[in-house]
Amino acid sequence: MRTTFSFRASGNLIFGRHSVRELRNELDRAGSKRVFVVTDKILARVGIVNLVREAAGREVEIFDGGEPEPSLSMIRTGIAAAKAFRPDTIIGLGGGSNMDAAKLAAVVLGHGGDVTDYVGENKVPGPIMPLICIPTTAGTGSEVSAAAVFTNTDIQLKVSVLSYYLRPACAIVDPLLTVTSPPKVTADSGIDALTHAIEGFTAVDNATYPLPAGETSVYQGKNPFADMCAERAITLVGRFLRRAVKDGNDLEARDGMALAATLGGMAFSNAGVALVHAMEYPVGAAVHVSHGAGNGLLLPYVMRYNMPIREEAFGHIAELLGTDTTGEFEAGAAEAAIKAVEDLRRDIGIPTRLRDLGVKEEMLPTFAEKAFSFKRLMRVNPRYPTQAEIEQVYREAY
Repeated sequence: MRTTFSFRASGNLIFGRHSVRELRNELDRAGSKRVFVVTDKILARVGIVNLVREAAGREVEIFDGGEPEPSLSMIRTGIAAAKAFRPDTIIGLGGGSNMDAAKLAAVVLGHGGDVTDYVGENKVPGPIMPLICIPTTAGTGSEVSAAAVFTNTDIQLKVSVLSYYLRPACAIVDPLLTVTSPPKVTADSGIDALTHAIEGFTAVDNATYPLPAGETSVYQGKNPFADMCAERAITLVGRFLRRAVKDGNDLEARDGMALAATLGGMAFSNAGVALVHAMEYPVGAAVHVSHGAGNGLLLPYVMRYNMPIREEAFGHIAELLGTDTTGEFEAGAAEAAIKAVEDLRRDIGIPTRLRDLGVKEEMLPTFAEKAFSFKRLMRVNPRYPTQAEIEQVYREAY
């Protein structure tokens, strides 16, 4: 039985409007002279890349080949470009995909080999090249997390590199950089932040986290520090996500969602993510839906599966999302949480059925087999599912 827990985030977190202006000072403190920025063409087109280049105030090389749900070939191309430039600092600028690609470049430039050598948990042998992450969406929490995800197209599956060393040396979270995010990106990333917070808040208890003897994990189950972050993140999403989707220039909503995403990242990267993520990975790899939309679609179905184990927690989630549960029995309050998530999902335009994404029914058994193989996620879930139960959840979502 585990009786202790730890809590980690980025080495330094700078939050607030115009905080990107602090980039020069952070690079000065690190003694940085050559900066490699991993980003994408959209951010270059809207001017955010130039804003960051000017804020850096030194020699900068831009790699704008970032793509949603990054492929193995894109990751390798970015790493090759970084090696050719020979930077001393890497910046991940954009959504989670760009930040994750930057993390992976920092790993390979720091330790050599191929990115696939590090897939799994704790395979990074030591500190990586200095890394700063600057999010331009509010969802993934990658700026504070110990994970990086990409699609291994050789096996048609999303895979992860997880290591304490992947947490950026610095995260600069400037909500103004999210204003250019279109409604769909805002919705997809925002429901992703909610998924992170709910999975972290309802994870298996830290004291009973079933980590096999001799294994280590960046995840450690539900604990008080992660709970505090998750609770605040859930409240902020409930209050601000609809507003941010409806009006991208609502700066109060952008502030709230940026904070929700970072707090959600702190919650899940310590407590863990679970069955929703395990089930989304094969779906996303097969039909190329965004990670956030896939998570948001699956979230209420997985909540229903987990409800017998987490009724009280779900009742609290309903309250955090703004539902009046006065007089409700636990089961009723838990149902209210699922309905609140379903209502939010509907209001911001997240698909509600796997068939809406192009999933075919004959894919579901293979999806279940792949999802069940993610043991590191299965053991975080409060209810350890069988492969048959996972397939049933898929069928309910189909």
